[in-house]
Amino acid sequence: MIGIIGAGIGGLAVAAALRARGFNVRVFEQTLKFARVGAGIQMTPNPMKVLRALGVEPELRRISFEPVSGLNRDYDSGAVTNELPLRTAIEDRYGAPYLCAHRADLHTAIKNVVPDEVISFGRKLAGIEQGASSVTLTFTDGSTETVDALIAADGVHSVVRDAMLGKEEPRFTGRVAYRTTFPASLLGDKQIAPSRTKWWGPDRHIVIYYVTANRDEVYFVTSQPEDAGWMTRESWSTKGDVNVLREAFSAFHPEVRRVLESCPEVYKWALLARDPLPRWTEGRVVLLGDACHPMPPYMAQGAAMALEDAIVLARCLEGVEPEGFATAFKRYEWTRKPRASQIQQMSGKNTWMQHNTNPDWVYGYDAVTAPLTDSPVDPMVKIAS
Repeated sequence: MIGIIGAGIGGLAVAAALRARGFNVRVFEQTLKFARVGAGIQMTPNPMKVLRALGVEPELRRISFEPVSGLNRDYDSGAVTNELPLRTAIEDRYGAPYLCAHRADLHTAIKNVVPDEVISFGRKLAGIEQGASSVTLTFTDGSTETVDALIAADGVHSVVRDAMLGKEEPRFTGRVAYRTTFPASLLGDKQIAPSRTKWWGPDRHIVIYYVTANRDEVYFVTSQPEDAGWMTRESWSTKGDVNVLREAFSAFHPEVRRVLESCPEVYKWALLARDPLPRWTEGRVVLLGDACHPMPPYMAQGAAMALEDAIVLARCLEGVEPEGFATAFKRYEWTRKPRASQIQQMSGKNTWMQHNTNPDWVYGYDAVTAPLTDSPVDPMVKIAS
């Protein structure tokens, strides 16, 4: 049996991909149940190819908003700095759509292809001990589990990463993101544009789009410099002060201010960063998603990278017996690390798509069919422009 720590998007995706290849898996999730926090997500063509392979694309097409373009505008004048045609144009170009959805709806769609009995709730990991042919997990309630191998999809504060590489807190970037979803009806007759729009300010930005096919729910997410003295290790979404947010964007275009005036409440979270890790695997233990390459949300590729990780890891394990897991995990790291590190670093620049950009190297990648790598590759490659 392969154990998976974390039942987020990456954890559930790798569970689904491995089950499809005949593996027995079990997912250990620290929360007692899944919660619907007000968050949107952009599914660019590269993760959509993974979601297609998992069998959830039809449901996502049914429920998600398909923007007409990726629109980039100046914060106060509203001048268009760059616009990427989406819908038919993007699908013709890359072979998959560009969809916007509520994060919980994407999570539910993946969860629906993983049987309930595979997921164990209320299992918060305390530590791991690796033997020659197994990994023993100890949970905070004192219980233990023994698995043939362990996949850690436990996020930026990964317990498994700490056990593997030593405890090291992520860096606070000095920036805080506010986000929320709210009924589009609160905007009255002045609805937002049918695009995914990013408004670029000198030291802050806001991204706004619908998250449902019938355009009845609006989402926005910001990034701005702000103190994060309120942050704790366990805080992921804390209630924010909507008036503080409105003041922070008071110099923005009237369309932005109208959205902020209409939203009833907001959540906030501190934006954290890590440098690329020296390695992602040790024996029968391997990291996935934010556990090994957390990144700012400035390219909309955080969940995308976790989904790509999931399908590549499943491909590397296909047909492999337990004694070959360690080698398969290295193959996964060699395949994924250069690309994930490149996107991790590019995302930190927060310039993606602001002006004319060729997104082929990101959106055109297909993790379902991309060649697997049989030797280490230097991850510190030149960042694509």
